[in-house]
Amino acid sequence: MLALKAENISKQYRLGQVGTGTLSHDLNRLWAQLRGKEDPYLKIGESNDRTTKGNSDYVWSLRDINFEIEQGDAVGIIGRNGAGKSTLLKLLSKVTKPTTGRIHTNGRIASLLEVGTGFHPEMTGRENVFLNGAILGMTRKEITRKFDEIVDFSGVERYIDTPVKRYSSGMYVRLAFAVAAHLESEILIVDEVLAVGDAEFQKKCLGKMGDVSKGEGRTVLFVSHNMAAVTNLCKSGMLLDKGLLLKSGNIELVSAAYKQLRTDGYQKYLAQKEKDIYVTEAEILGNHAEFYSNEAISFRFKIENRLKKMDNTYILVRIMDHDEQPLFSSERTIKDIDIFTFEVPANTLVKGNYFLSIYLYNPGSSPYDVVERCCEFSVINNNEDFAHLENFNIGKVYMPTAWK
Repeated sequence: MLALKAENISKQYRLGQVGTGTLSHDLNRLWAQLRGKEDPYLKIGESNDRTTKGNSDYVWSLRDINFEIEQGDAVGIIGRNGAGKSTLLKLLSKVTKPTTGRIHTNGRIASLLEVGTGFHPEMTGRENVFLNGAILGMTRKEITRKFDEIVDFSGVERYIDTPVKRYSSGMYVRLAFAVAAHLESEILIVDEVLAVGDAEFQKKCLGKMGDVSKGEGRTVLFVSHNMAAVTNLCKSGMLLDKGLLLKSGNIELVSAAYKQLRTDGYQKYLAQKEKDIYVTEAEILGNHAEFYSNEAISFRFKIENRLKKMDNTYILVRIMDHDEQPLFSSERTIKDIDIFTFEVPANTLVKGNYFLSIYLYNPGSSPYDVVERCCEFSVINNNEDFAHLENFNIGKVYMPTAWK
């Protein structure tokens, strides 16, 4: 039995506008509709490519998306930032309407699109559990039956009668996830919310979503950049890029396509933005992105500084694997320098695929600039020490130490 079906759904936005845009555009749309004509603004617009400036005020966040999801499936929705993942979930959750196309749902939907979705800050945790349940169409009797289980899972029993505006972000997400996962909806939609909780709670959430899908036969849609979590939970997936559905089906094949997509064009990063202090270039030195394990790997970064002074400002480089797991970081102060080189020593990374994330920041304040998932590269093993250790799952980083 189908839980969800999308037929040619698209979503168009006008940049800088709330709603459909100006009054004249709304009147033009209405006039076309009254004459039985097509919306004139559907003929214009560009793909949602954030790396280019573009010439149109209209962008397609999603374009001609078609898929079917069976009841009880756990589906991972993956793609780079700006691919249209969150927009798709908002359409499926009925937070917003598609510009074109139709969505068919079979059953009640519980969605967790951001921390504390549907929570009223002035109400207590207890009151918000009942409020959320009512929004999902549950009776008070149904919510009462699940209440103790929800509170126990969330771990906020001591604060359940405290207004949620006093909760930390971690407490917020614990209770919000517990409500969405335990109330008896047929479809559970989760978007990146696990990034807020600690590692123990993330593991607990993934276990619960697995139980919901496999044990209870409910449908789960899960958006995350954590590919390890997606592949462990989901059997099928959908890959979005620039508003288009590039691939769907077996999660391993979709994941491989995503990794290839991220590798293409990521050997060198060029900024498309202007800030007070920002990374203008990041590249792998050596004109290739494939290295042997006994080679050192060097990178070059260029910084643009419009503030002139850089007191207590740092550049931090984080090495991550293709499952989005951080491996190690290194940082240094910036001061008056605008070009930096960074080297990963030989015999450090084992066989695999990797990329960098770069942060420019001043401790105690928001980062000046963040460049995520750039300069992708791979390592091929030619080190005999690594070869015989691979059977022992030594991880991604090999750390020689002095034994006594």
